[in-house]
Amino acid sequence: MDHNATSAWSDKIPDLPYLDMGSGFVMGLAVGYFFKKSIKIVLFLLGIALVLLFALDQFELIELHKEQLSQTVDAGTGMFKQFGLFLKQKLEEFGAVGTGSAIAGFALGIKMG
Repeated sequence: MDHNATSAWSDKIPDLPYLDMGSGFVMGLAVGYFFKKSIKIVLFLLGIALVLLFALDQFELIELHKEQLSQTVDAGTGMFKQFGLFLKQKLEEFGAVGTGSAIAGFALGIKMG
């Protein structure tokens, strides 16, 4: 293979310093990115559901009970918080081996997501 072709191809690859980090950091980065994106998806779906419920209530097709709706949203928020704590706990297990790099990767993944 021509050396110039390889050099031209590698010049197009962006510099990703994250890939030079250890496996704990990369795992934390991936999980943090996933977690942030999943929060956005859940909030989007929740928004759609709430707008539909509000519209149905406005047209008097259903009767919306504010207390029950608040309890349901609180329960869902609690479940998502438990999921986040679960992920953090698993990353801390890898972070202990990699001197906290998994948690640092998780924080960066959340920022990037």
